[in-house]
Amino acid sequence: MERRPVIDIFRRFGMAFILLVMIVALSFMNPRFFSVSNFLTIMRQVAINGALAAGMTMVILTGGIDLSVGGSVALAGCLAAGALRSTGNPGMAIGVALGVGLMIGTVNGFFVSYAKLPPFIVTLATLALARGFTLVYTEGRPILVDSPVFDVIGGGFVGRIPVPVLIMAFVYVIVGFVLNRTKFGRLVYAIGGNEQACRLSGVNVERNKTLVYVWCGLLAGLSSVILSARLLSAQPTAGTGYELDAIAAVILGGTSLSGGEGGVGGTLVGAFIIGVLANGLNLLNVSPFYQDVAKGAVILAAVLMDKAFHSTVDSR
Repeated sequence: MERRPVIDIFRRFGMAFILLVMIVALSFMNPRFFSVSNFLTIMRQVAINGALAAGMTMVILTGGIDLSVGGSVALAGCLAAGALRSTGNPGMAIGVALGVGLMIGTVNGFFVSYAKLPPFIVTLATLALARGFTLVYTEGRPILVDSPVFDVIGGGFVGRIPVPVLIMAFVYVIVGFVLNRTKFGRLVYAIGGNEQACRLSGVNVERNKTLVYVWCGLLAGLSSVILSARLLSAQPTAGTGYELDAIAAVILGGTSLSGGEGGVGGTLVGAFIIGVLANGLNLLNVSPFYQDVAKGAVILAAVLMDKAFHSTVDSR
């Protein structure tokens, strides 16, 4: 019984503790890691995956999954860059990016919710479609982004805080409010916990599940704006593997793949774990061939540790 408080604390703050351990260890391994400039770099890098992971959290809370977000980032970014090149209007370009994300999210939501197709298959198909349309539109060539507005979005500061970090913080405030303080948010958790019971209670499950995918698509469109602004170009291969990093951040943050349990607070910690690990491996000059191996091992070890503590608590 005496160990119960320690286990309960780890259950709530375990991943934050793992993140802290990683920061301390990497600081000893490379003094350059523990610097203001490097932490700002990490936060900029995390901003993109963090925004994607916030939308992914909503999807996974319903028991679904969205593999299309990487392709959505590429297509939305390239179409937005094309609109900017044609019109010179950054507002229109941002609107195009958000609109493309909304469209892809709506398509995903319709086929998952109303056509009753497995989300894995639907979003894998839209991932392939988005990648294909991106390559057709760009002919495999990047599109330069030349706009003072995009310069500010990608590299600007408010005080000493990078603009992409402020955008990510705004996203988490909004998504956190929606999930924790609105009827829709309560229904997201309820659908993930027991979809059939929600349906029998008169909840419009199809509409609410569709809205979850719309949210995820919208945030993918927003992430494409941040990425294009950082690179000052829209790459047809942008977003490759982003869906896996977003899912990893959500799972590291404690959200259950079966739905109904978790939240964006943990997801933010998970996104920072991935960002800190990638940054630290780069500073340690670890070969890119081994970085994915290390990332996979750390993610697996962290999740197994968290599951072990959860199981210990549940058995008491």
